[in-house]
Amino acid sequence: MVLGEAGTGKGMFAKALFSEMLSEYNCAIATYKGSLKKFFQAIAFNLQIPTEDGNDKPLTVDALKDEILENSGEDTLLILPEAKRLTTSIRYWLEDMMSAGVTVVCLAVVNPKKEIFLEMLEIELDLPSNAHIRSIMEAEAERQGLNLTKSQLAELQPLAGRNPLLARKVIRNEKLGIKQTSQHTQYLNIMPIFFAVMVFFTVLRFVGMGTRNKPLYIFGGVAVAGLMAAKQLGSIKGAQKRLGQ
Repeated sequence: MVLGEAGTGKGMFAKALFSEMLSEYNCAIATYKGSLKKFFQAIAFNLQIPTEDGNDKPLTVDALKDEILENSGEDTLLILPEAKRLTTSIRYWLEDMMSAGVTVVCLAVVNPKKEIFLEMLEIELDLPSNAHIRSIMEAEAERQGLNLTKSQLAELQPLAGRNPLLARKVIRNEKLGIKQTSQHTQYLNIMPIFFAVMVFFTVLRFVGMGTRNKPLYIFGGVAVAGLMAAKQLGSIKGAQKRLGQ
């Protein structure tokens, strides 16, 4: 199970994995888009499995499932982008495929954590580097006919975070003159600074206690209590979801 925010390149990763593993596995890649027959036909085509019977009639969905299962094994790799779309019948079929030794790679924003997904190892894709995001923004600006300076790109980049999809969207919004705000949830972790300040005021409180400096002791104690209260208030937040969930 490969996890990553929407727009961070899971689709490109799936295609690259498919191309890379063709020399080692009998590979298939397919995305479910509402038609079971087309989904299983795509898998059968990749695995070079016939989709018609002896009378040149297309196989039914159940017949395709059985044919693929019978012709798959430990040398088969199945790559499934958009795992959240998979229906119950597909998931039950995948369970049989995995029992037959087939390696299954699913890609999703979050792990659905049910049925076959509970058995899968999780790997999270690293976010692209800032330099890569900047290059994507430059390419999109050129495609949109915008002549943006490096300083303008630097001002726009924080709006996209490290998400290629948002990087392109920010440039398109800039062309249309739309007022933009940050659309991602990648924030700076300031907890080390917070705890360092708390330790400082705690030490200040003990110094006031040791020197019998009552104002210093009271100030240090109130400051520590205030920081603790601020920490608890700062932990109040709504449900956190990945982009695309």
